[in-house]
Amino acid sequence: MPQDKPPQDQMQYEAMAQDALRGVVKAALRRAAAPGGLPGDHHFYVTFRTDAPGVSGPPEVLSKYPEEMTIVLQHQYWDLAPGETFFSVTLKFGGQPKRLSVPYSAVVRFFDPHVQFGLQFEPPEPRAAEPVEALEEAEAAPISDEPKVVSLDQFRKK
Repeated sequence: MPQDKPPQDQMQYEAMAQDALRGVVKAALRRAAAPGGLPGDHHFYVTFRTDAPGVSGPPEVLSKYPEEMTIVLQHQYWDLAPGETFFSVTLKFGGQPKRLSVPYSAVVRFFDPHVQFGLQFEPPEPRAAEPVEALEEAEAAPISDEPKVVSLDQFRKK
């Protein structure tokens, strides 16, 4: 008896859920940007893909974190500007103020340790695909006995 294919999610519920949860990040950043800043001992760890489309900042900072970067919004951040599709903030790197702009779609983790609240998101597609040569080299690499974690999300139809 042939197996039926699982139904295709033409509504894209997973993407809608991700967008809705990113709205929580946006709302939290808006509260932090309001007069008075973060209430009580709340503070945020925001991890984002530095190679995601739309991420901008000083090249010398972003180049140190070629894939992911975590910023902490607690005591020393300035000019937090949460917009509709991205937020901008000034932080100190090496003692110098630097401005970062991050689309909400680039955020992969959000955590407020004060109340142990966290969200995790699917990573966005990187800006550029790997060259074919790099893929061929990776496939020819020796097999390791170490366990590997593979996400099947990349094979889902979007």
